[in-house]
Amino acid sequence: MLEKIKEIKAAIDAFVIDSPAKLEEFRISYLAKKGVITDLMTGLKDVVQEERKSIGLALNDLKTKAWEKFEQQQSGLGESTVETDAPDMNLPVQVFPLGSRHPLSIVRQEIIEIFEQMGFAMSDGPEIEDDWHNFSALNFPQNHPARDMQDTFFISKNPDVLLRTHTSTVQVRLMEKQKPPIRAIMPGRVYRNEAISARAHCLFHQIEGLYIDRNVGFKDLKQTLYHFVKEMFGKDQKIRFRPSFFPFTEPSAEIDISCLICNGAGCNICKHTGWVEIGGSGMVDPNVLTANNIDPEEFTGFAFGMGIERITMLRYGIKDLRLFTENDVRFVSQFSGLS
Repeated sequence: MLEKIKEIKAAIDAFVIDSPAKLEEFRISYLAKKGVITDLMTGLKDVVQEERKSIGLALNDLKTKAWEKFEQQQSGLGESTVETDAPDMNLPVQVFPLGSRHPLSIVRQEIIEIFEQMGFAMSDGPEIEDDWHNFSALNFPQNHPARDMQDTFFISKNPDVLLRTHTSTVQVRLMEKQKPPIRAIMPGRVYRNEAISARAHCLFHQIEGLYIDRNVGFKDLKQTLYHFVKEMFGKDQKIRFRPSFFPFTEPSAEIDISCLICNGAGCNICKHTGWVEIGGSGMVDPNVLTANNIDPEEFTGFAFGMGIERITMLRYGIKDLRLFTENDVRFVSQFSGLS
């Protein structure tokens, strides 16, 4: 093998490199993975033990000599060793348009951050639910209209398996596994069997809140929601509470704010009243606390729920609910650059 190494060394000395093509030919012949020197090093394992050291030193010297010649000639030619079909690194960069976050995602995150600043943790739950978590544990009577097929999507023929109609189901699951104090918000998708229009959809997003502790009163609920509205829509935003009824809260109230689209003058979104409902609220009904093994004599709490689509429409002046789910890039691109 020593004679072979001497022959290759002489060939390297004699190899004339006068162009980039010759430089590449030299690299491929002697220095590439399938080159002559690599083949010799692979065959070193077959050399007898007594000669392996001397031959190894000769191979290393050969490889060093080949690299020295290659680098000298490369420097002299001023050419790169990249292959001829490699891309030209001097070409201008191709600019691709940046995407945009969906407006619902933007507003959802803003809402979460406001409530997190008030000490609310975030909780989540399954979208496929059972009757207990969606209705019974929330004090819905057996004959309540919301249990009807007109409002609820039931899975196959099983009346106990359904798509959740509100994120209050997460409140039930939270009360089951955690004892008071509880302070959490529950954002998520919900489903209702409704006709799709500019004001309604069968798929939409809610964010609900629950606060249970000792001595929690309605004033705590009002101050929490007052703070949220001021942070979300500005300090000059008007808010009002209207008495209402929900099976899981008593007393109950709907939350209205002055319409941001018409500034209170009246439009189709606010039904020409100047006010828009953004959600419902109330004190947690004692029956709900009892159903979830919380003593209503010791603990009280409030709950609220708001539609993220409704808040987003008011925030950005969007007049058609269907735009959120049509996946029109022209609509989404309008929100480019928003955090």
